[in-house]
Amino acid sequence: MTSNSFTGSTVLVTGATAGIGFEAARQLAQRGATVLVHGRTADDAQAAVDALIATTATVEAGQLCPVSADFTRLDEVEAMAHRVIETHPHFDVLVNNAGMAAPERHTVTADGNEIAFQVNFLAHYLLTCLLEQALTSGPGGRVVNVSSSLHRTGSIQWSDPNRSRRYSRLAAYAQAQLALTVFAADPRVAAVSVHPGICDTALLPLYAHEGATPAEGAAHVVRLCDPAFEIVNGAYYDRDQRVDPAPAATESRSVQRLDKLAALLVGHTA
Repeated sequence: MTSNSFTGSTVLVTGATAGIGFEAARQLAQRGATVLVHGRTADDAQAAVDALIATTATVEAGQLCPVSADFTRLDEVEAMAHRVIETHPHFDVLVNNAGMAAPERHTVTADGNEIAFQVNFLAHYLLTCLLEQALTSGPGGRVVNVSSSLHRTGSIQWSDPNRSRRYSRLAAYAQAQLALTVFAADPRVAAVSVHPGICDTALLPLYAHEGATPAEGAAHVVRLCDPAFEIVNGAYYDRDQRVDPAPAATESRSVQRLDKLAALLVGHTA
C-alpha cells in the first residue's frame, strides 16, 4: 500500500491499540492520513502511537494523535468526543472498531448497561452522535462500523437489552453486533458496516481456532475509508464483497426503534 489516497484526510480509529484497529491505523497513516489513535487509557494510546512510529518507516510522528476513553464509562466517551472536536473540528472518517467478547457472567457497567452492548455498540452510538457535526461539515464524511458475520445470529431484545432475564455471552455479543450493523443505516452520517473476516485477534475464540492476519482484516476496513471509494448508506460488506445484512438491518422501523432505545440508554438527545 503505497498510494497516498488519504493525504489531507483525518481518521479516528477506536480500539486502535491492537489487532485490526492497530493495523488499520498503520495502513491509513502509510497512505497519508492523520490518524487519531484511540486507546482505553492515555498510556495505552500513547504506547500504540510509539509502536506504530517504531515499526513503520514511512509514518511520521505528526500523523498520529493519541486519544483515550474507557468505553465502559460513557462520560469518558463524551469527554473524548469534545476533545476531538476542539482539536479537529472537521474530520473525514470515524472507524467504530473497538470491541470485546461478552464475558461469561452477566456484567453491567456503571452506566447500567450490559457491558458488551455498551462497549461494542452504545459507546460508538454516542461517539458518532457527538461527532456528527465534525463528520458532516465537509463532503464525503463517513463512518465505518467494524461488525461481524455473527450479527446474523443476533436479535435485539427491545424490552430487555441488558439481557438480565436470560443471558448468554454469544447472544449478547451477537445483539451488540446486530445493533452496530442496524445503526449504519441511520440517516445522520453516511455509514457502512464490514465483517473483516475471521482474524487472529483477541476475538478469534468466538469464531474459530485460526484466522487471517489482523493486517488482512484491516485492509478491508481501510478500503471503505478511502474517499475515492463510493459508499451507499447502510451497506454491509463481508470482507470485500457487498452482501445483504440481516433483514433487521434494512428495516427503517428497526433503525428508528434502535435510535430511540440507544438515545435513552446513553442519556443523549441528538
